[in-house]
Formats: sequence, C-alpha cells, structure tokens
Amino acid sequence: MTTGPDLLSLSIVCPPPGEGGIEVRPIVNGRDLLADVLPGGVGGSRYLGVGPRYLLGQDGPLHATATPHEVRLAWSGCGVEMCCGALYVTVRRDGEHVVWAGWRDPANQDFHLPELRFTAGQYEAEVLRAGEDRSWEWPAAVVRRLLEAGLRGREDWLVRWDCELEDVWASRGEQPDQIHVLLRHPPDRADTDLPWAQFLITLPVSADDPSDQAEHLEAQLTAGDPRATAELCGGDNPEQVGYPWP
Repeated sequence: MTTGPDLLSLSIVCPPPGEGGIEVRPIVNGRDLLADVLPGGVGGSRYLGVGPRYLLGQDGPLHATATPHEVRLAWSGCGVEMCCGALYVTVRRDGEHVVWAGWRDPANQDFHLPELRFTAGQYEAEVLRAGEDRSWEWPAAVVRRLLEAGLRGREDWLVRWDCELEDVWASRGEQPDQIHVLLRHPPDRADTDLPWAQFLITLPVSADDPSDQAEHLEAQLTAGDPRATAELCGGDNPEQVGYPWP
C-alpha cells in the first residue's frame, strides 16, 4: 500500500435507526479498508464493520500486545460466516510497530491481503481516541454500558445464586428505551455437561440521568435472587435445575 508505515483511522458510522447497524470502519492510508481495498464478501456481498461495543474500549481486541491474537473486523451477507463470510486479522505488537497480518475469510479459502504495519504510537493513540468516542450511543446504550460495568465489577451477587452474567445489551432499532440482561444458571463450566437454564430480564430506561439510572438498576438487580422476576428464555433441560418451561 505505501512504502512507509501505514496510517490507521477508525471511523464510527452511525446510520439512522432502521437503516443499518453501527459500524467501525478501518481507514488505512486514507482508504476505507472494507469498501475500497477489499473486493467484498462471497457473491459480492459487502463487508459490514463490527460494532464499537465489541471492537473498541479499554480492553477492546484492537489493542496490540506481543502475543498475537485474532480480531474479527467485519461480517458479510446473511451473517453466517461459512456461508457469506467474515473478515479476520491477527494483531500483534512488533517492537515499535503494530502488525496486521494473517488475514482470513472463513467463506473464501483463497482470500489474501498484504500485511499492514503501523507505527505503534500512532496506532494506539487512534484506538484510544476511537474508544473514547461515545457520540454513537443513545440514552439506553449509555445506561447499558454503566450498568454492565457495575454488574461485572461485583459478580459476588451472582455467585450467591449460582448464576453467570452472559450479556447486557440495548437495541437501537427495536425498543430503544429498554435494556436486556441475560443470565445463566448454573454458570457455564467447560468440564461439565449439565442441564442449565437461561433467564432474560428487561429493564426500562427513562430520560433521567444515566448514572443515576444505572446505579438504581444495579441496586434493583442485586437486591435478591434475579431469577425470581426473570423470564426463562433458554437452556438445556432447564426443568432438571428446577425451572420447567411454562
């Protein structure tokens, strides 16, 4: 692409609700990597960037370390990787540089893309800047972020009820004034194959201060057994752990 170090910029694209999801678009040397440099997914489907909630942030996967790790940058078509494709790259720190290499698309075995090499200082500064950009968040997304941070910071309340926090999310397109909390009982243990139940808790979001709402919802959730007011929404033989289907 260039004879010198590559330059990275991360653009967060936020279309109107109902017109597409929020994407992180990597801009390399002034060109949209997903749109201009790459030909698109299988069958001509264009690549859609992964959302900022998963790609950015203090512990986001774009941060580079000496240990190489694979990052999913985009998906394509129907969303099933082996059918329509997805874009992965391996990120690693190499001295004063950050390297993107080992590109792959599960739906395209002949996929190739040259190695990219960024100056570590410029790269990390851009990843941090993009991670601090919250302009794409709507009110429920702000409350969701604060609530999830609070809940994950005190998982003792779940240990008491033998549960695991699987996810906390908000949808901009559907019910944008709600937050959803997903729990699993008992927690997922890789060395066992036991019955389990999955619970969904839906929480309303108002126009009040996001910090106050997150604090209130955290106190509400941790006051007692969260399964008591939750909806059974999944599992493997949940009746064997005391939660038969309605």
